[in-house]
This record gives sequence, C-alpha cells and structure tokens, in this order.
Amino acid sequence: MAINDSYQDEDEDEDEDEVSELLELLEKFSFENASLKKTVKTLNKENVSLKHELECLSKRTLEDKTISLEKENEILKVEIDALKRTFSKFLNSSEKLDKLLGLQRCVFNKAGLGYDEMNNVKHFQKYLDKKDNQKLSSSMTCNYCKKYGHTTHTCYRKKNDMYKRNLLLKNKLLKLRTIWVPKGTFVTNPPRPKATWVPKAST
Repeated sequence: MAINDSYQDEDEDEDEDEVSELLELLEKFSFENASLKKTVKTLNKENVSLKHELECLSKRTLEDKTISLEKENEILKVEIDALKRTFSKFLNSSEKLDKLLGLQRCVFNKAGLGYDEMNNVKHFQKYLDKKDNQKLSSSMTCNYCKKYGHTTHTCYRKKNDMYKRNLLLKNKLLKLRTIWVPKGTFVTNPPRPKATWVPKAST
C-alpha cells in the first residue's frame, strides 16, 4: 500500500506540475490575447480615422474639381458669345457686299442721292490715271541728283550742268587736257611711305 501511495503522490506531483505549466501558459496566452486586443482596437480606431480623412479629401477634391470646371465653363461661354458676335458681323458684311455687287453701280455714280444721273464718267477715268501716274513717278529716282519722280535721262539739273560745261568749253574758259599713257606706267593708287613705329622718348 505504501508503494501505491508513493505512486499516487508522484502522479499527483506530476499532475500539479503539468497544471502549473498549463496555468503559466494560460497566463502568457491571456497576456498576449489582451495585448492583441489592444492593438486591434487601436488599429480599428486608426482605420476609422483614415476612412474619415479619405472621405473628407475626396469631398474636397470633388468640390475643387467642380469649382474649376464651373470657372472653365463660364470662360468658354464668354468666348462663345464673343465668337458669335464676330461671326454675325461677318454674316452681315457678306450680305451687304452681296447687295452692293447686285447693284452694279459705279463708285462715283451718286444718282438717287439728290444728284442727277451721270452719263459721262470720263473725267473720273482721267482722275484715276493721274493717281496711277503719281504712284509710278514716286517710285522712280534719279541717280544724278538723288531725287524722286524722274530718271537721269529727264533730269533738269544734269541737263543744266552739261549745258554750263559745254559753254565753258566753247568759250575756252575751261581747259581739259588729255594725255595718252601706256598701260601699267601710271599707278592710280601709289603706295604710301613705309611707316615705322618709334617708341616715345622718355625725358
């Protein structure tokens, strides 16, 4: 019996050891469980706050986008109105031009405005010819006197100068002497004397 009691005591000791180990494991797991619950709670709070911030940001971006689109819409409406006005002017002017072309009247014909009808329009043709001649004459320049409106062939200053020169030659007041020189003997541009640099004398 004593042996049975000793076995029972040993079994009880082993059971107590196992129970104590299990209790220690239970305490560890309970601590871990509590810490994990705390982390889950904090993560849930962070998740909720982030969701709230995301909703606020999405609302703000949507509001900003709608505001920018409304501004752009207003600008485009103003541009469309301006373009409509300009196109209406073009349409009106094209209609007026068609009316004028349909009349087929001369510019100088003022019949119907209190004037008699003009049967003879020749003097207006002369007026237009004069204007064309003035345009041509203003584009011509003289190479002798450098003035506009005529050429060297019709230059009165050149003719006057030539007349004076001829008079002086006839009256022998002006003598021109011409000499024949063989080619290469008369140098037109003689070289200058050689210049040497002399330093300034110090005194």
